[in-house]
Amino acid sequence: MISLKQLHYALAIEKTLHFKKAAEACNVSQSALSTAISEFEKQLGITVFERNNKQVLVTNKGQLILNKAKKVKLELDELLQIAQSDKQPFSSPMTLGVIPTIGPYLLPKVLPEVRKQYPSFKLKIIEDQSHVLVEKVRTGEIDAAILALPYPIDGLMSFEFWQEDFYWVCHKDECPDKVQEISSDELEIDKLMLLKDGHCLKEHALAACDLRNKKQDTDFDSASLHTLIQMVAGKLGTTLVPQMALDQLTYNESEIRAIHLNEPGPHRTIALVIRPNYVRTDELTMLQDIFTAQLTNKCSLA
Repeated sequence: MISLKQLHYALAIEKTLHFKKAAEACNVSQSALSTAISEFEKQLGITVFERNNKQVLVTNKGQLILNKAKKVKLELDELLQIAQSDKQPFSSPMTLGVIPTIGPYLLPKVLPEVRKQYPSFKLKIIEDQSHVLVEKVRTGEIDAAILALPYPIDGLMSFEFWQEDFYWVCHKDECPDKVQEISSDELEIDKLMLLKDGHCLKEHALAACDLRNKKQDTDFDSASLHTLIQMVAGKLGTTLVPQMALDQLTYNESEIRAIHLNEPGPHRTIALVIRPNYVRTDELTMLQDIFTAQLTNKCSLA
């Protein structure tokens, strides 16, 4: 009889492609893990992993087995979550994914209140790009992901909790006097600096300004909004920043100004993304309400 322990070990090997690292991740000895995998393959009658002294590879048939194992593990996790559902809210740990252009600005605003209301709640946060987090949600590796929409999440569900616009950030010496609003037609496109490709924030900013086919690549690509702000402070260009991030990015920058982008909004929507059959939707709804209330209170430039 194939055991859940064997499936757990096999999935750890698939993730690490290394028996020693997989054993460490599972908190067992390498010999115990190797013995369990050998018995696993013997019971199946196929080779799941090809291994030698240099590498571990997953066989074609082995990959089919592991794909099924992931579904079994996901069903088991949900079974355990159902069993926990009658207990106090947030009595079980939860793992949330968040993208880099949201995490540093959202989490400081909302987590203190989450901790205040549910001090025993064990929440793990992982940060990654949108496409990685979407796949982790699909496979059950994480409970939910905090993403900026629009973004393709086919087959998943979203709980929207915040909508916001972009602000044009410029050096005070290089922006019109007493202007509170600016349209995309008034922007100097050649001076506009955005995040490098791969960040959905760049796509949302271009869409908000209808610049997808107008904006030319610049000599400067950044993976960080903080870096872009420093470039603006140095009079090297301008940028677009979401409302949520304004207070942190401009707090100590007396030389820059933030002007609302006067284009139809909202320019982006923030949401919790989950699997359709996720069993802890009540708890996510509670988080959603906390997030909305805290952002409403703390984002004053609406």
